[in-house]
Amino acid sequence: MMEEMAKVIQCDDKGWVTVEVQVKNACSHCDNSDSCGTSAVASAFSPKVQVFSIPSDNQYEPGQLLRLGLPESVILKAAALIYLLPLLGLFLGAGLATLILSQFEVEVSDLQVIPVALMGAFLAWLYARRAAKKMEHTSQPVILAHLGHTL
Repeated sequence: MMEEMAKVIQCDDKGWVTVEVQVKNACSHCDNSDSCGTSAVASAFSPKVQVFSIPSDNQYEPGQLLRLGLPESVILKAAALIYLLPLLGLFLGAGLATLILSQFEVEVSDLQVIPVALMGAFLAWLYARRAAKKMEHTSQPVILAHLGHTL
């Protein structure tokens, strides 16, 4: 289970807690961050904060810290959708273009295949993005622990 710290923003009477999570990048944890160009670019941008609501049986006060958990399977499925499906669409588009052009006995060239392959990758990316958003809405993080107030 992937765990993350979240700060309570508000808690309503209907059983929902609104929390904010500081999105971290790996650049601050590396020993080479002083000489790394990626670290310089990452430090130029302000840290991002995600705000979302999760169901809860308990009442929390604003400013309290919670430890949230999300199963790794959700993250792996979303990553596979976003990264692998467009790659599959690219290969299927190239194969489809080659197959169709060879059926018409046309000499197959890269200039004819590449646009169809890119279109296949783009369509697969659109589908993957929509499926990942649906997965995001159906998989809510759970509250693992109440950690008290921030210092």
